[in-house]
Amino acid sequence: MIVGTAGHIDHGKTSLVRALTGVDTDRLKEEKARGITIDLGFAYLPLGDDLTLGFIDVPGHERFVHTMVAGASGIDIALLVVAADDGVMPQTLEHLAILDLLGTRRSLIALTKADLATPERLAVVEQQIRDAVAGTLLAGADILRVSASTGAGVDALRDRLAAEARRLGERSDDARFRLAVDRVFTLPGIGVVVTGTVLSGVVRVKDQVVLSPSGLAARVRSIHAQNRQVDTGRAGDRCALNLAGEGVAKDAIQRGDMVVDPALHAPTDRIDARLHLLPGEPKPVVAWFPARLHHGSAEVGARIVPLDGEQLRPGQTADVQLILDRAIAAAVGDRFVLRDVSARRTIGGGTFVDLRAPERQRRKPERVAERGAMAIADAQDSLAALLDLPPFARDLTTFARDRALSADTLDRIVVALRPIVFETGTGRIAVSTAAWRRFVGALRDTLEAFHAAHPDVQGMAREKLRLAVQPRLPVAAFAMALQHADVASDVVRDGAFVRLASHSLQMSPEREARWQAVAPRLGGDLRFRPPRVRDIAGDLGRPEDEVRQLLRFAGRLGLVDEVAHDHFFLRATMHEMVQIAIDIAAHAPDGRFTAAQFRDRLDCGRKVAIQILEFLDRQGVMLNQGTMRRIQPRYADLYG
Repeated sequence: MIVGTAGHIDHGKTSLVRALTGVDTDRLKEEKARGITIDLGFAYLPLGDDLTLGFIDVPGHERFVHTMVAGASGIDIALLVVAADDGVMPQTLEHLAILDLLGTRRSLIALTKADLATPERLAVVEQQIRDAVAGTLLAGADILRVSASTGAGVDALRDRLAAEARRLGERSDDARFRLAVDRVFTLPGIGVVVTGTVLSGVVRVKDQVVLSPSGLAARVRSIHAQNRQVDTGRAGDRCALNLAGEGVAKDAIQRGDMVVDPALHAPTDRIDARLHLLPGEPKPVVAWFPARLHHGSAEVGARIVPLDGEQLRPGQTADVQLILDRAIAAAVGDRFVLRDVSARRTIGGGTFVDLRAPERQRRKPERVAERGAMAIADAQDSLAALLDLPPFARDLTTFARDRALSADTLDRIVVALRPIVFETGTGRIAVSTAAWRRFVGALRDTLEAFHAAHPDVQGMAREKLRLAVQPRLPVAAFAMALQHADVASDVVRDGAFVRLASHSLQMSPEREARWQAVAPRLGGDLRFRPPRVRDIAGDLGRPEDEVRQLLRFAGRLGLVDEVAHDHFFLRATMHEMVQIAIDIAAHAPDGRFTAAQFRDRLDCGRKVAIQILEFLDRQGVMLNQGTMRRIQPRYADLYG
């Protein structure tokens, strides 16, 4: 269990940790010289039953509150420290606000320097503390009187923390691995080491990880958790990871980075969030309000855009969009804190809702409903709500990644919700069963309406159909949906078109009239050498393109074949020519014949005869063997 201290400067946080653990967490020369904590300090207390208490000692000085935020982000229990001689002070209140904004639900309060105050003074300070924590998550937390210098109350506090650790047990590790880096250093003979609190999941020696947002790949060479070497680090552990890999160096990693499972690397610089603005703020937040965002161990400049109205007033909680100066690694549900740009005060904080926030149409009712579904803490309930909202289809890969869900967790959710899932190779698109039934019905209705309006068109263009039907599936998922058993028996993909299986092309009356004028010109004595498109168009006084489109449509109906460019033969003529070729082959000694023999029987000229034969070669009806050809019987019925 990780214990995080919080409180005003010089209220005895470091002394109390030293009294509890025997470890001095002031490790920097400047800290020793000035007697204050500047950076995070760490100490560990083995409890003797395979449990270890980890302490994060955070700075209390106003200038170092950003470091306090980094330390508080991964703690299991807050230990708020208030000195009996000073009472509640400015940084006490700011640290208290930060703990509340970060959602710290387990807490104790240490009333330090109790040996320096009278019983009456202790009672007064305890009441000050009660008043300060009222209305926060620390309301009701027990207050324990201690003195680091005399040892009074230290054993009782240590026992209470141990009891809390045993009650807490181990955090669930059923999520993907994330560690917030708060220190980076090198050790001789070992290499680069990063330290931080494991926010979720499990990491093991030899695991491949990624440093996000940079994308630097690394391998875990060794792990220290709670100050001892282990093979595995788990959620809630205070870990040091020895990393190796190409490009892995101290200068390539910085405080604020995340070490993550490679599947989680997807940094973001535009986030929709739920923000609580502290009641004491002097003015409301309006569009493009500047602030400093603290998340994990990262600190980055941000602009705030209110999404519920034009402004967010002090004391209110509402949705906002955060536009960051640079990308960070984060997860849905992560807590954050906002401070003013001068770093003098904490102004609010809240929870990340959507890591892929849109830049436009942020206030549309559909988007408001979508944000509400995303804000649901339970992943299964959130996904169920999202599947009931437009576009009624969700990428499970993105959903799981942004929530740091493990593969097993996602599989359990899918089994429980039973959506229709399309594995596209780049993602897993899920559609609820209700939305899928609507999709299948809409698909059929749309095609029926299209065929009724366009009986002479082969089918509806696939992309046009995709955009016309709800749910509007991604392109790859739509192609797979057309092959689903619920669809494939009624719907047919015909090249770039989609049609109902029951649909057959029909000529419109106007087109039928034009066909009746063209068809005779392809038959009769000229059937083996019919005129080309340009000749027919000139004879009829019609545009060439009109005649060409008519003949190609007739080809889709099986009435003609385009043997060569703009040279169409009636299907009946194709059948007759194949029968002639079969007869020629039947009378040849080895079943083979020449182009000249074929030409002479048709009396069509060599060029046309060659075009016909090459067309039949492409269809597989004939096999070209040098200057000779023979019939392939299994294909001869293509033009029967």
